[in-house]
Amino acid sequence: MKIGQNSGVAIAGAGFSGATVARRLAEAGYRVTVFESRDHVAGNCHTARDAQTGVIVHEYGPHIFHTNDSAVWDFVNRFTRFETYRHTVVANAGGHTYSLPINLGTINQLFKRNFSPAEAKAHLDTLTHACEMPENFEEQALALMGEEIYRTFFEGYTRKQWGCDPTHLPASILKRMPLRFDYNCRYFSHQYEGMPRDGYTALIETMLDHPNIEVVLNTAFSATDAVRWDHVFWTGPIDRFFDYRLGRLGYRTLDFERVYGEGDVQGCAVMNYCDADVPWTRITEHKHFAPWETHKNSVLFREYSRAAGPDDIPFYPIRLAREQDMLRQYVDLAQATSGVTFLGRLGTYRYLDMDVSVREAMDTAEQFLLTQVRDTPLPAFTTAAI
Repeated sequence: MKIGQNSGVAIAGAGFSGATVARRLAEAGYRVTVFESRDHVAGNCHTARDAQTGVIVHEYGPHIFHTNDSAVWDFVNRFTRFETYRHTVVANAGGHTYSLPINLGTINQLFKRNFSPAEAKAHLDTLTHACEMPENFEEQALALMGEEIYRTFFEGYTRKQWGCDPTHLPASILKRMPLRFDYNCRYFSHQYEGMPRDGYTALIETMLDHPNIEVVLNTAFSATDAVRWDHVFWTGPIDRFFDYRLGRLGYRTLDFERVYGEGDVQGCAVMNYCDADVPWTRITEHKHFAPWETHKNSVLFREYSRAAGPDDIPFYPIRLAREQDMLRQYVDLAQATSGVTFLGRLGTYRYLDMDVSVREAMDTAEQFLLTQVRDTPLPAFTTAAI
């Protein structure tokens, strides 16, 4: 159905996905209303100044923008100034600290050697477990890096992060973590990497600042509301749109313990705690996410991972066998629902980096505009990845 530019387009959720679609449609002349259940925009990327220290705090955990997609990088840079930031992570394991991802320095420190790149690779080849088709996280780790590296850095951390035995997790989770045979300690290797100078919330606020966009905060949007709009872009949990009629998809959530200190407390932005007997997964020191600023005091978050309950903020989709089966059923329901397109991390029940969320939202908006020219419906999902 062709939608007049003065007709109603609603977007549920004011995170990166919803804001990107809203901006593109607004610039094309469509009037858009964005509904957000929280009292702020930017979703889990929300940032705010800590009242006690003045530090920009990532309220729902750290977010680092990194991408190889120049079009995405150009798009987000329209709405803020990005400062240079190179993310590094320190691992605390067995009373020692190491660089992550695993690199040549990590390997030499752990094994108390002075390997060259070729020697380190040859040494790990003698320790890895041959497995042509790893079926779970642990098999993938043992095949990639061997017993000692896996037990030191990944086994305990993974149990805390996911709340289950690593043998119950898919092998694909570990593929996000590179193994390097040089001294490169950058966590990401993308061409573009940076932090918005004034935080992510300011970025999203600017993106939504357009005469064709109305933002309604503190207002949940539901399937009942959807029938009153010509088209809806849903970025909330897909199971919530259908009022959980098939059950709730599984998520992990995070609890944050805010602590204060003087000066530089841990010397890095993120320190992972790999030992299983340490209750938190990591500590983040937020002043290090904005190295262009100077602050006398510091604010840190201890992060604790647990299963998400009905009233918790969902962070990480679990996507184990039960959830995969339920997701397929929800996808069938979505594809049978007209006038609604599901996108984003929650709408498609996938772990997405921010740049991928922006790219998919940009593409979704372009597909919507194309369907208006052709007078054809926009499908429930615009990516095959679901």
